[in-house]
Amino acid sequence: MSLFAAGVRHHPAVVAHHSRRTEDVQLRVADAITKFAGSMPFVYIHAVVFAVWMLLLESSPWPTLTLVVSLEAIFLSTFVMIGQNRQAAFQQMKADHDFIEQELELKTNTELTRAIHAMTMELHRRLVDDGEQ
Repeated sequence: MSLFAAGVRHHPAVVAHHSRRTEDVQLRVADAITKFAGSMPFVYIHAVVFAVWMLLLESSPWPTLTLVVSLEAIFLSTFVMIGQNRQAAFQQMKADHDFIEQELELKTNTELTRAIHAMTMELHRRLVDDGEQ
């Protein structure tokens, strides 16, 4: 399923973030690895592989297994940090966009309030002038 379903509107920051992520091959690879590493199939595969390794393949698996698991942890923690950096950049981009939109909305609301006040004052002036005549 695609992130962008037909007819669904997304925040402009989400669209920009998604297009930037899909344009960079390295980011797509990092996203795919992170997505798989954060899934239950990843856990199941590791449980089976490590169990087979410890029980069937080596008589003394601990030194090699410790090395493999340590190296894997180093790489996976790097992918986690890449994901956290990506999320932080996305949140900042969205916050910047929302700030600009809120400032524009505030400016528009202020202009509308001033226009309503001016029309109210003009209406009041005309009613008072008509009432005095």
